[in-house]
Parts: sequence; structure tokens; C-alpha cells
Amino acid sequence: MSAVHWTERANAWQDEARILFDHLHSHPEVSWKEVETTNFLATQLQNLGLRVTTFPDIPGVLGEWGPTSGATVALRADIDALWQQVTGEWRANHSCGHDGHMTMVLLATRLLRERLPNPAVRIRVLFQPAEEKGEGAIRFTERGAVEDVVYLFGVHVRPLEELDVGRMSAAILNGAAIQLEGQVRGTAAHGARPHLGVNAIEVASAILQSVQGIHLAPMVPHTAKMTRLVAGGDSVNIIPDTASFAFDLRAQTNECMDALANAVESRIECIASMYGAEVEIWRGPRIMAAEVNPEARELMAASIQAVLGAEALAPDIVTPGAEDFHYYTSLRPGVKATMLGLGCGVTPGLHHPQMTFQRELLLDGAKILAEVVSRAVDEVSRISADV
Repeated sequence: MSAVHWTERANAWQDEARILFDHLHSHPEVSWKEVETTNFLATQLQNLGLRVTTFPDIPGVLGEWGPTSGATVALRADIDALWQQVTGEWRANHSCGHDGHMTMVLLATRLLRERLPNPAVRIRVLFQPAEEKGEGAIRFTERGAVEDVVYLFGVHVRPLEELDVGRMSAAILNGAAIQLEGQVRGTAAHGARPHLGVNAIEVASAILQSVQGIHLAPMVPHTAKMTRLVAGGDSVNIIPDTASFAFDLRAQTNECMDALANAVESRIECIASMYGAEVEIWRGPRIMAAEVNPEARELMAASIQAVLGAEALAPDIVTPGAEDFHYYTSLRPGVKATMLGLGCGVTPGLHHPQMTFQRELLLDGAKILAEVVSRAVDEVSRISADV
């Protein structure tokens, strides 16, 4: 099936795509609680005749067809929603586009089942939980989700500030992220006798000022921001002896992130020692920066041009946002991976409670994903035949 036929077939599904997206959008579930989402996706895959795998201890589902072993080409979608305040109500909300990602991968799977009902290479689809926690890809890898995978492709809707509507990138160069949390323990004292105490607020404030003075090589973007500071109690005439804080760290490369995290921890410990306070620091889950495979990227670029024309191909996106998709290549370096950047007019922006985008472009994304998997299957088959 040529790219033209992808378009003719998929365009007939516009109403079905809308119904599918509307269901997923209106049934959001937060990380590690995507139970009904998993059940819905498993049913969709079973209806397409795939071999389906779910897990007793975590949400998420795998589907595959073709040979039961050997080289594999895979598609991945994330399935969790965010917990945020929407029009005055705290609730689960798909404001990062994961509802769209699921829709595209399901539609691409349907296209591929028609085009490649009995592929020479196994095809697998991953519907992964807990991307927003930075933990889902790790758990899926532990459960064998990318075993034997040669090529792995993902997708993410992009905001207008990164991609014009209708333009697509063959790679998303996400940055790395780490959340640091800490607690300062000083000495409580009467507000009239501050010299007898160690004020945890003053220590935390000094930590903030010190961290803001960290300067790494400016050629690589990086930031360290204090995003939480809690101290003091109901009585304001007491020098507080404890304070809890958190930092959000971002860096465009994994090497820069190592240097930044070590520098921040060193500054925290030095400041606490200078004030005579104690401090504990905990690192949260680390999100790895993108390591894009050039062969996977080339296949994606060719697929974008085949489906939408050369004018639709945009330069690779460099973004400070993090994505746990890149754990797959970090934990399994042999996997050749890239992510499609879908220019669909995300506004006001990712994670905004009122985020929206041009949903009709999800079909374009599905066609590109089907095309790139088809090309990757041909490539893996060719290499296997040569061997």
C-alpha cells in the first residue's frame, strides 16, 4: 500500500477517529491508575486480532502480530492524564495530548493490519502508563516490552511555538529532567532570641541564592529552579527549625544533567554546613535526554515526505520538555528510536488545563506512523535476508 492509499483509507475513518478520540479524552486516568483505559485499549487490540498482553501489577497493554519471536518493529503511545484544576475542579485531564497519541497509534495499527496482515517481522504496539511520573517506560522495559525491538517509534503533539500547523518533525530532542527534594533541619528558638537558633527559612533562602549562581557551559541549555518551599507553623514568634524544598532541574544533554545535579547537591550541602544546619536530599525519577538514532530518524523523515510532501518536513525540534520515551534507548542501547513531532496547533500550551489542538490532524499522524513502521519492517526484512 502506497502513501496515497494510506491517505485514501484513513480519510474514510474521520468520524471513527473523532469518536475514538472523544472517548479517550473524556475518560482520563492519572498515572498508575489507568485501569479502564487499559481495558478499553486491550479490547480494541483484541478486536483487531492482535495477541494482547496485560500485567497483573501495573496498567498498560501490549499488542502484537506476525512471528512470535525474532526481530520486532514497535510503536509506543503514553496513556496517562495529568491531575490538575480545570474550571475550578481538581480532576484528571488530558492536557498533554496522550489521548491523541493513543488515537494515532490505534489508527496506525488498524492501517497496518490491513496492509501487513502477516508481516515477516513481528510488529508490536506499546500503550505505556505513567509517562508523567517518568516511571512507565522503566517498568515496561523490565517487563520485556522492548525485547527484540530493532526500531521503536513514538509521537507527541507539539505547541505552536515549536511547529507550525501541518508541519512534522522526524525527531524530538527532549531534554533531561530531575526533581530534587530536600529538608533542612535547624534549631528552633524564641523569635526574640534568634541568635540561639538556626532559622531553616534563612538556610533555604541561602540555598536558593547559591543554586542560582551555578554556571555551567552556556552552549548547553540548563536550568535549576526552586519550585517548593514550606516552613514555619502557626506561631510566628518561633524561629522555624525545619523547611522542606524542591528543585526542578533541566538540561539538554545527559552529561550536562549529571554536572548540574551534582553542582546543586554540592551547593545545598555547603550552605547547610555553613549555617550549622543539617540537610537531607532525595533525587526523584530521572528523565533521560533524547538519544535519537539516525537510521530511525531517516525512516521517519522519508515517511513524512511520502505521506504529506516534502514541504511538510520540519527541522528536528529541540525542546526543554522531558519524555520518558527515551528511557527505552537508555536501558536498551540497541533499540533504534525516534519520535514524530506532530504540528497540530497545540494552544495555549502543553499542560495548560484548557489545552486544545486541531484534532483532524491526528489522521495525518496515524498515516505517518503506519508508513514508518511499514518502511522499518521492509528494512529489517532486507537486513535479515542479507544475513
